Amino acid sequence: MKHFLFQVRSRLTRLKNDLKEKPMLDVFKEIIKELWYTGKRPLFYIAIAGVVLLILTPVVTYLYFVRDLSSKEKVLTRKNEGIVLLDRNDKPFFTFYEAKSNKTVPFSKITKDTQHAVIAIEDKDFYNHPGFSLEGIARALVVNLKREQFAQGGSTISQQLVKNSLLTQDKNLLRKYQEIVLAIELERRFTKEDILEMYLNTVYFGEGAFGIQDASNAYFGKEASKLSLAQSALLAGILPAPSAFSPLSGSREKAFKRQAIVLNYMEQQGYITKAQKENAVAEEIVFNPQVSDLNETAPHFALMVKDALIEKYGEQKVARSGYNVRTTIDLEDQEYAQDIVANQVTRLARNNVTNAAAIVIDPNTGEILALIGSHDWNDENNGKINMAVRPRQPGSSFKPIVYAKGFEERVITPATKLDDKPITFPDGYKPKNYDGKFRNEVSVRSALANSFNIPAIHVLDRVGIKDAIETAEDLGITTLNEPSRYGLSLVLGAAEVPLTEMTSAFAVFANEGVYTERIIILEVRDKRNNVIFKSQPKEKEVLGDDIAFLISSILSDNKARADTFGNALTISRTAAVKTGTTEDYRDALTIGYTPNLVVGVWVGNNDRAPMDSIAGSLGAAPIWRQLMERFLIGKPRLSFTPPASIRKIKLCLTDDLNNETASTSALDEYFLRGTGPKKECVTPTPTSTPEPTQTPKPEPTSAPEPTPTSEPQPTPTPDASTPTPVITITLP
Repeated sequence: MKHFLFQVRSRLTRLKNDLKEKPMLDVFKEIIKELWYTGKRPLFYIAIAGVVLLILTPVVTYLYFVRDLSSKEKVLTRKNEGIVLLDRNDKPFFTFYEAKSNKTVPFSKITKDTQHAVIAIEDKDFYNHPGFSLEGIARALVVNLKREQFAQGGSTISQQLVKNSLLTQDKNLLRKYQEIVLAIELERRFTKEDILEMYLNTVYFGEGAFGIQDASNAYFGKEASKLSLAQSALLAGILPAPSAFSPLSGSREKAFKRQAIVLNYMEQQGYITKAQKENAVAEEIVFNPQVSDLNETAPHFALMVKDALIEKYGEQKVARSGYNVRTTIDLEDQEYAQDIVANQVTRLARNNVTNAAAIVIDPNTGEILALIGSHDWNDENNGKINMAVRPRQPGSSFKPIVYAKGFEERVITPATKLDDKPITFPDGYKPKNYDGKFRNEVSVRSALANSFNIPAIHVLDRVGIKDAIETAEDLGITTLNEPSRYGLSLVLGAAEVPLTEMTSAFAVFANEGVYTERIIILEVRDKRNNVIFKSQPKEKEVLGDDIAFLISSILSDNKARADTFGNALTISRTAAVKTGTTEDYRDALTIGYTPNLVVGVWVGNNDRAPMDSIAGSLGAAPIWRQLMERFLIGKPRLSFTPPASIRKIKLCLTDDLNNETASTSALDEYFLRGTGPKKECVTPTPTSTPEPTQTPKPEPTSAPEPTPTSEPQPTPTPDASTPTPVITITLP
């Protein structure tokens, strides 16, 4: 590799020197002659094609752009159209990268500190090269070969000016060649001072600021001619990645680290003394109060879209693109969701609740239909942080993931009896249920539906922490990266997971075991209305459809969870749902779904302060119910259908054995094929008793009759008069 790079550099140097002394055609003739007479015939034909390309590209490039190089004014024409975000119905709701002004600062008004800071960090040989740097190209070539992609270009300030003002931001060899050709012509037509002036008036500094005047106003509220050394170094430092390094909307820590690097370079290159550098580092910079140009609708979602575009295309290209971006949200539904979240936070304010977040996803396509990052963007304390993507403890909403693994490994079935008794594990861990009660023994269906803690811990103990984490990762959860930190409390939601990822995990259950990557952008069109990107769902089967069905069957069983939740989690359709509440009521969640919709809700405080006894069913569930009802309007009424690999078996009510001859005294339960009870229950022979002379009247009861519902209801538990069977068995 070193020998190859040495040869490349040597040949480039020779070519550069030859071009200074001889006409271009003569140089290429010599190269062809050399290849022909050294007997490298195949290389000869490759060289002919290469020479044709090398000759034609500069000619065509020159003819196409020559008018744009005729004056400084034409070079300074900005491409700052920015981007417009549209909802899924093509209604605009957000814009980014709109220019702050069109004021050009003459070279004489740009401070020496600003000039030197930019040269020191961007192009230290600016005053010595002819428009391109062999050293920079070679260095970029080494990096690109190591990465096996064209990531770095080794661009000089002249090349960057050409790229920003004339060419696209695409990274390929042909465009790089055009860039060098135009940079050489730029250097031929203009002085170094002219080129630096044009560059500083067109380069993007972030915060919608194109050029040094916009940047000075945006960051410091002052004229560019009054920038200090410290301010100049800070602005120069953020140029490579304005969003990441911006001290206003990015990272202030990174901004000052970059400032220190620029000042060190300036000292090393002789622009400033050590004392000047130390004074600049010590200078307290006062930033211009940030005036947000964000719209009121979906600001957190809009920022997510912006970040995705920057990751895909690069910030310079996005800022100058003029893109129209059609997103996945519907404005009216988004605004409705925002109102519901805000109203619930207002209602719960007396319970020390200050924030909430919500996300709505189509599980079949992965499209985010609405995303609420906070109750109010303008809340100075809580509004700007997107809590939908912040990792928080999910509480009991994590349990279905562990139960799913238990079903998959066949260590449990929905009818398996689990202990619900006081227990102390070897590490001293003493779990307890949310209500402090013990029920001796409960079925898996009852344990998960009612969110009992001790049975869930027994399931994780059977499954194993490592396997449970692997299942969570398969379902799209990325934050469980320190397995050694988690104990059996993992099943109770002790590890932190963003609401977006928890909701996507539940979408796998809704989508019959298929994980679909979340989508926020449907289509991108350029300023000529050409489609340059169209989303395609990325799917992967990560869980058996039979496993997903068992989870959905339990979580949609209104009767099974009625003892704990009553009707708090029921809606007008069959829906699976799980709540989560963390220790001291620091987080309250509700995540639920139908086969064509998933909604996740978090309620709490950004600073993790405890709420006043607000559980998931009280804080998040009311938001969940309203969002589900709204977003299900117009969607087909679907139910969770058992796949062919699921068997429905009638069980005796008291011993969970197969009841093939059951009439009414049986309960339907679902099992994976190959599991479930094989023995039939024994029906006791009734004892002969004399017929009563008079039928007794039923005892009065204060319990109300159950309200009819469209949900599938299990058979009620029999009363105490039901005969006790002869045989009792606990399933594994």
